[in-house]
Amino acid sequence: MTENATNEEFVPGEMDISEHERTYAGFMTLSKWGTGAVIALLVIMAATLL
Repeated sequence: MTENATNEEFVPGEMDISEHERTYAGFMTLSKWGTGAVIALLVIMAATLL
């Protein structure tokens, strides 16, 4: 796969990365909400089990 790749086609700064940025932003949002949900669940569990 990499043996056919050439650097001649790559021009720094010309690639459209908008889809990559949206995917990363979605991943970060999901990570934040997921972390918050786990923390909330642990607090609820601690409050009800103690």
